[in-house]
Formats: sequence, structure tokens, C-alpha cells
Amino acid sequence: MPSVVGLLEQHELAARCRVDGLREEADRIQGELVVAELEWQEWVIARRRVDAVLAPDCGSTADTEDVPDPRAAGGPSAPRDSAKLSRSSSKSCPRRRS
Repeated sequence: MPSVVGLLEQHELAARCRVDGLREEADRIQGELVVAELEWQEWVIARRRVDAVLAPDCGSTADTEDVPDPRAAGGPSAPRDSAKLSRSSSKSCPRRRS
């Protein structure tokens, strides 16, 4: 029959192995998150550039929502749904007639 101390050591080892595995997974996910955030920011920049090119008379992107840099937050990130990009209004620049 195993001793109480031996059983406790087995449980401790199992818990430590689980923590180590979860830490490795968290590190992997954090790395993927950094890459995904960079890609997202590249798309934001691309959209803003296209907006500027397609509406040169406006010279303003007031109808787009400013998206803060997620890397500048410093703390745990908010749920991803709250960071979706969207148009704040359906206003568009008046077009000049040629």
C-alpha cells in the first residue's frame, strides 16, 4: 500500500506537469497573438490608405473609428469582439461633378 506522502508527491508532480504544459501553450498562443495583431494593424493601415486615395478631396478619415494599438495597452487585452473595426457613420465625402 502506498504511503500518504507518496500519493501527495504523485499529485504534486501531476499538477506541476499540467502547469508546465499550460505555460508552454500560453507562450505559443501569445506568440500567435502578436503575429495576428500585427497583421490586423497592417490591414487597418491599408484600409486607411485606400480611403485616402479614393477620397482625396476630403483629406479626412473622420468617418472611420480610431483603433488603438493593442500592444500599447500593457495589460490583459479586452475581448476580441470589442476591437472590431467598423464605420462610425455612413457619411461620405461629397463628390465633385466634372
